[in-house]
Amino acid sequence: MLMQKESIQELRERFKLNIYEIKIWTALLSRGIAAASELAVISGVPRSRCYDVLESLEKKGFIIMKIGKPIKYIAVEPEAVLDRVQKKLQEDAEQQIESVEKLSETDIFKELELLHKTGIKKVNVEDITDYVVGRNKVNSFMKDMLLRAKKSVTIVTNEDGIKNKVKVLRKVKDNLSKKKVKIKFYTNANVNVDLHNVEVLSTKHDARFVNIDNEEIFFVMAGKDPEYDSGVWIKSPHFVSALNGLFEKSLK
Repeated sequence: MLMQKESIQELRERFKLNIYEIKIWTALLSRGIAAASELAVISGVPRSRCYDVLESLEKKGFIIMKIGKPIKYIAVEPEAVLDRVQKKLQEDAEQQIESVEKLSETDIFKELELLHKTGIKKVNVEDITDYVVGRNKVNSFMKDMLLRAKKSVTIVTNEDGIKNKVKVLRKVKDNLSKKKVKIKFYTNANVNVDLHNVEVLSTKHDARFVNIDNEEIFFVMAGKDPEYDSGVWIKSPHFVSALNGLFEKSLK
């Protein structure tokens, strides 16, 4: 049974195989066991390439080589292959994460930070703004903001936004604690917010915003549908500091 081109393309993307590997593997699956010459005929892969492809598939755990004359190959069941691919992806991801984490300790990263600081001085405050649409993008933007915090975080939310704010904050709270960032969480919602190392305070304001280090602020606006949630980001130390002063004064 031959697979459709669309299915072959999807398998290539999901299993990270090239077209010859997919054709040989699926051909072998349809036979269970076969020699290289037979697989070349079934799959349409040139015979001169079959042995290289079969060797690659064996190393990746998709097939097993059966010694004999002629040498034959046995297909590994898809469930076992899927399990191996998942483990390999997890191992690769962990290695990449570890590599990125170590990057922050290198001279190269310090050079990148210096380049950014040098460049940002040339940017007008009016240019440092952004507009984000969609709840997932809004949450992701807030998370990135919180991770940039060095001294303080002020989060203000109402009942509609409290669930998302708490969810995002919990993901980065440990990181902020390590940096000894002071976190204030204001809400007018009558709910119990249990967040360790976070100062939870009550407010009458029906507002939703996140203030980082009194330098940047992100105003969140709810839409009728999660796809229409949006946010406006402004980076202006003078504006944000003044706005925070007015907010804290209104609480007294």
